[in-house]
Amino acid sequence: MESIWQKGVQLPSFPKLNGDISTDVLIIGGGIAGVLTAYFLKQSGVDCILVEKHHICSGTTGHTTAKITYQHGLIYHKIFKSRGAETARKYLEANQLAFEKYAELCKNIDCDYEIKNNYVYSVSNRKMLEDELDALEKIGYGAEYEENLSLSFPTVGAVKFANQAQFHPLKFISSIAQGLPIYENTFVKEMRGNTAITDCGNITAKTVVVVTHFPFINKHGSYFLKLYQHRSYVLALENAQDVDGMYVDESKTGLSFRNYGKYLLLGGGGHRTGKKGGNWSELRHYAKLYYPKSKEFCHWAAQDCMSLDEIPYIGQYSSRTSKLFTATGFNKWGMTGAMLSAMLLSVMVQGKRNEYTDIFSPSRSILKPQLVVNGFEAVTNLLSFTGRRCPHLGCALHWNAAEHSWDCACHGSRFDANGKVLDNPANAE
Repeated sequence: MESIWQKGVQLPSFPKLNGDISTDVLIIGGGIAGVLTAYFLKQSGVDCILVEKHHICSGTTGHTTAKITYQHGLIYHKIFKSRGAETARKYLEANQLAFEKYAELCKNIDCDYEIKNNYVYSVSNRKMLEDELDALEKIGYGAEYEENLSLSFPTVGAVKFANQAQFHPLKFISSIAQGLPIYENTFVKEMRGNTAITDCGNITAKTVVVVTHFPFINKHGSYFLKLYQHRSYVLALENAQDVDGMYVDESKTGLSFRNYGKYLLLGGGGHRTGKKGGNWSELRHYAKLYYPKSKEFCHWAAQDCMSLDEIPYIGQYSSRTSKLFTATGFNKWGMTGAMLSAMLLSVMVQGKRNEYTDIFSPSRSILKPQLVVNGFEAVTNLLSFTGRRCPHLGCALHWNAAEHSWDCACHGSRFDANGKVLDNPANAE
């Protein structure tokens, strides 16, 4: 299941750790968030090391749809309603800074960076769009309502953010990662205090940053309650439509669209990991319906960590871990989420705070409706009688016929037919 980004792109390779070492800052996880954190720390002259259990950006980063935008669904009305105008405004500002940092870096990198308008559409609920526009107006952002969309099916319109961007994520990372202090094929099995234990040596650090998609240390932060994971699917279609922009349905089970060169990337078919969903069969149905002359070039799937309130967790791993940090829960907006995380974490590990620290704090209240859903899934799957259990916390595994994998509906771990770990938080077979 090679994504369109993984075809024909050679990322730089890095050695495997060989022996015990020490560093000021250890970054665990070599996705785009980890690589960018290492990049900013190196720019600041901070002694750091990044370790990745396989190869950098071989996980979620390589399976994104690579949209760079601070329009994250209909998020601003939700934040405005639950946490007020000031928090909504700061969320916008923080993600605009991340967007601007991409623009600055991509000026000097050949990564197919393109300015495109972004649209969040609805097929039936105009009021949701109007509520979002109202919240945006109140926090000072001039979004637009667009009724005439370049889509092949009817909608009630969309909220438009002009001048957003799209790019090739692995071409970008290929440049950013050059010369960074990275060890690949170096799997952190556990943490003992401030020492990371691996099969090829131990790493002692003053500060540790965990950016492993789903945080793997269970004794801090209660991430097994605060997160769940969601699968989504993508087709790259030839001879389809140039939609001239980036589109996503306001519904989590809707469709997304963007072009890359001559290909239309059609996304959707999503479901909570471990549950049943439409997957590629749903997308192929829509491709046949809307683009009958199209031809499938490739297909892939992605997995996203979803927070309780649709705001990422970025900061101290818990309120009691002053030297342990994390970033997770990007809610399908991993490109801006990763950049924002790297910008914030590279400052936080140096003992500094900024005006956005509290908004993204992993220690904020977890009393949200999604907590009940997550708890129900955990209890239900713990009590299920099946032969296969997840080594993470013992939940039942369910067979994913579309992807030929055993998936955990509690926390999203996935395993191949032979039991090999495909997605964390499980780190053992």
